[in-house]
Amino acid sequence: MLTRRKFSKEFKREAVELVKSSSKPARDLGIGVNILSRWCREMEKEGGKAFRGQGIPRDEELATLKRELNQVKKERDFLKEAAAFFARGSK
Repeated sequence: MLTRRKFSKEFKREAVELVKSSSKPARDLGIGVNILSRWCREMEKEGGKAFRGQGIPRDEELATLKRELNQVKKERDFLKEAAAFFARGSK
């Protein structure tokens, strides 16, 4: 069974820069040509935001949803109190 290798952001950036700045082939770095070309495309497309990994967007979305949930809970509690206040006042 083959295990998938993982590379750090720094390694990917350095590999892309090395290949672009010299004529060093990808196999000298121990990286497949397809992988390195994908990294190059990602660097060109996203620049400094390239190689974020898979977890970050999901984690950011989760944090955003938690903030929104807290806000909605506060609004709900406020409306419950307001409804109770006005219900008492109308009797």
